[in-house]
Amino acid sequence: MSLEEVASSSEDEVPDRAEQTAATLERIFAACFAEAYRTVLVGGGDEPLYVPSPEPESSPHRIVYRADYFASALHEVAHWCLAGPERRTKEDYGYWYAPDGRSADQQAEFERVEARPQALEWLFSDACGFDFHLSADNLEGGFGPSERFEAAVAAARSRFLEEGLPDRAARFRDALREAFVPSRG
Repeated sequence: MSLEEVASSSEDEVPDRAEQTAATLERIFAACFAEAYRTVLVGGGDEPLYVPSPEPESSPHRIVYRADYFASALHEVAHWCLAGPERRTKEDYGYWYAPDGRSADQQAEFERVEARPQALEWLFSDACGFDFHLSADNLEGGFGPSERFEAAVAAARSRFLEEGLPDRAARFRDALREAFVPSRG
C-alpha cells in the first residue's frame, strides 16, 4: 500500500469509539504522521524494527512492530516519538539492542535506555484505556523488571506529565484519546 493510500484510508475509518486493535493504531498513526513525516506503522514483524527509507518520497519510513500486538505498536511509536531527526535516518535509530537472553550487565543497560520509551508507552496506553505492563524484554535471561527500572519508568512518566510531552508524542496521545475515549457530552 502506498503512503497516499495509507493516509487517505485513515480519514474515515476510525469510528466514534475505536476498537483496541493494532490495525486501528496504524490508521491513527497514519492520520497523524504519514504525510508530514513520510512514516508508517506496520505490523507483522518477527521482531520490532525501525527501517528508514532511502527514498521517503516514494517509499515511506517504516516502524515495524511485533506480530499484531497492540502493546508492541504503542511501544515502537514511543521510540519513534523520542527519536530526533538524525536518529530517524538510522536503522533502529542507531541504538544498541541485545535480544532476549541478555546478561545482567546487558539487562542493566537495556533498562537504562528503556525508561523514557516505556513511560511514554504507559501514557499512550492510558490514552486508549489499554493496560500497560512494564517489560524487561528478557524472558530467557530470567530477569524481570528491576525495582530500579520500575522507579525510573514511573519517574520518567511523572516528568512527562509535569513538563509536557514531545510534540509528536502529544499529537499521538491526543489522537488516541479522541479515538478510544467516548465523548463526554
